[in-house]
Amino acid sequence: MLRIAVPNKGSLSGPAAEMLHEAGYQQRRESKELRIVDPVNEVEFFYLRPRDIAIYVSSGRLDIGITGRDLLIDSDADAEEILPLGFARSTFRFAAKPGTADGVEDLKGKTVATSYEGIVAGHLAEQGIDASVVHLDGAVETAIELGVAEVIADVVETGTSLRNAGLEVFGEPIMKSEAVVIRRTGADAEEPKVQQFLRRLQGVLVARTYVMMDYDCRVEQLEKAVALTPGLESPTVSPLHNEGWVAVRAMVPAKEAQRIMDDLYDIGARAILTTAIHACRL
Repeated sequence: MLRIAVPNKGSLSGPAAEMLHEAGYQQRRESKELRIVDPVNEVEFFYLRPRDIAIYVSSGRLDIGITGRDLLIDSDADAEEILPLGFARSTFRFAAKPGTADGVEDLKGKTVATSYEGIVAGHLAEQGIDASVVHLDGAVETAIELGVAEVIADVVETGTSLRNAGLEVFGEPIMKSEAVVIRRTGADAEEPKVQQFLRRLQGVLVARTYVMMDYDCRVEQLEKAVALTPGLESPTVSPLHNEGWVAVRAMVPAKEAQRIMDDLYDIGARAILTTAIHACRL
């Protein structure tokens, strides 16, 4: 069986389980379950701390895993990203009291507190900055107030918690993270079960990104309509019973669907419908 590590809690857990369910895999019913077997799909899932997943995968005990890009890099494990999943997106940045620093070059000789020591130390080394890094587990905003550090480095979403602590972000982002599928570095990239798993997740990503659009239009407006809805290869066009009319079907980006419907209506298309896509293979 394919052995897969899945986050057992935190912001990665729920979306990962939802994506796996949409991809047709059985998921645990109770949060206390640490391992389940999906015999139909020949997969065994292990529910682990997100920070530990890269370590388990790099050991070869598990074939692949789902974790955050930030956690993968911070672990310094012998594992690599093979598919971004588009959820749990975040930005990793420096922050400090106003006037402390404007960029990474101002961190020389300063102390930086973070829960991601590997990422920060690596970034500072790449930039040639000699600064101290202090590891803290969570609530790093208080490190400055308590005098543990002059600067913090942390995940920033809205920045509200930083502003409430009297801090502001500065400099360029250290990195951008999201949920990713990982495997041990150098593992067989063409292993059939792994490729099938990746195809399923890619199908979910496409299904979430696109909708199916159907509409009727007059033949003389078909070229304009097809230009608006080119589809992935090309749209499906079928003649209607009424002469001079055709039915068109194409996949279109979900976020652009309303605009495309307006443009189609303006050139005379009618009976314009969109439907959700629940599964896809390209």
